[in-house]
Amino acid sequence: MNLIAAPARLSTAAAGFDSEFKARLHWSADTDAQVEQAVTEILADVQLRGDAAVLAYTARFDGLDVSSLAQLELTQAELKAAFDGLPPAQRSALQAAADRVRSYHQAQKKANGESWSYRDEDGTLLGQKVTPLDRVGIYVPGGKATYPSSVLMNAIPAQVAGVAEIIMVVPTPRGEKNAMVLAAAYLGGVTRAFTIGGAQAVGALAYGTQTIPRVDKVTGPGNAYVASAKRRVFGLVGIDMIAGPSEILVLADGSTPPDWVAMDLFSQAEHDELAQSILLCPDAAYIDQVQAAIDRLLPEMPRAEIIAKSLNGRGALIHTRSMEEACEISNRIAPEHLEVASSEPHRWEPLLRHAGAIFLGSFTSESLGDYCAGPNHVLPTSGTARFSSPLGVYDFQKRSSLIEVSEAGAQKLGLIAAELAYGEGLQAHARAAEMRLKK
Repeated sequence: MNLIAAPARLSTAAAGFDSEFKARLHWSADTDAQVEQAVTEILADVQLRGDAAVLAYTARFDGLDVSSLAQLELTQAELKAAFDGLPPAQRSALQAAADRVRSYHQAQKKANGESWSYRDEDGTLLGQKVTPLDRVGIYVPGGKATYPSSVLMNAIPAQVAGVAEIIMVVPTPRGEKNAMVLAAAYLGGVTRAFTIGGAQAVGALAYGTQTIPRVDKVTGPGNAYVASAKRRVFGLVGIDMIAGPSEILVLADGSTPPDWVAMDLFSQAEHDELAQSILLCPDAAYIDQVQAAIDRLLPEMPRAEIIAKSLNGRGALIHTRSMEEACEISNRIAPEHLEVASSEPHRWEPLLRHAGAIFLGSFTSESLGDYCAGPNHVLPTSGTARFSSPLGVYDFQKRSSLIEVSEAGAQKLGLIAAELAYGEGLQAHARAAEMRLKK
């Protein structure tokens, strides 16, 4: 098969750059109406019938026809056996990745995840109490591909945060269980695991069934049905985010071997046809070298067809006037993954305001962040890095305000509160404050 990958060649100096650029970035998060209708029916059925509905949909979609959900629950012994049974190289790599992810999130918790308080001069105590969620559900994709790294990235920050129960759901079509996924669940501290997936799994976690306990938050990526289900149960439970297609943006000054950059663009394009890979560079000759590397390396890739469709449909090689302009355009895109393929990455990093994760320097491939660097790989997509953040310990904690007003403090605050309450026409509010005042 003679595949061609020709990302759009754009130049910021061209008259029509803005419109071409916007068209290349466009991706609609609107879910297909048929998906919405199917998800609505599945969630309503799970809420009504619980286990029976989950079993019916698991038989229908995954081909697993069993009589009870207990038969689809993975035991701790199975998870440990999966870990122990891995080839030594896989076991060692998975353990090393888990250790680095845990170390990073422990540092994250120590930095800003603690309770605090102080007292005013009158003895009033004000502060914040940080506590973990009681129970969370993590969704791990299954079927076309398996993602043990997603297990680590969702389970470990929850465990570090102090979540008591971590319920994992993972589809296993035709009963095919992936040993690395089970092993990652063992290392990540998953307390219960069920081999179910789809909208029915999200519904089971959100509503609770006779077998699966209701959780406080659902995290983890999935297909359109999973995303739609998460959107619909939000409010009843928390969710991490609604993920769009994967993205990578490479800022290059021409100092990184072009083969490296081409492969980094491939690393996101191979996810699916809607993934986006963009290069921003002020050196036109270097862009030509990257395109030549794409042409040469593409036939070697097992997922060459997917890569080609992704690059042809949504990829772009953009010639900029300068690295400063490249940084400005990057902020407009707010990419999920941002590589600064430069000999001076710390020169450009201060100019970059919006990105899910920033990978500094030529040796920092995005794939290292996906698997084992330590920071979380669950990142905001589709420009949402403008206002949201990577998954972390803070997503599995909540904050309660602490207020303890002293008798002396009540004399001062009571007058203020009463005045404002009368102004709002809330008499009981005012009277409650005034009752604490000394006569």
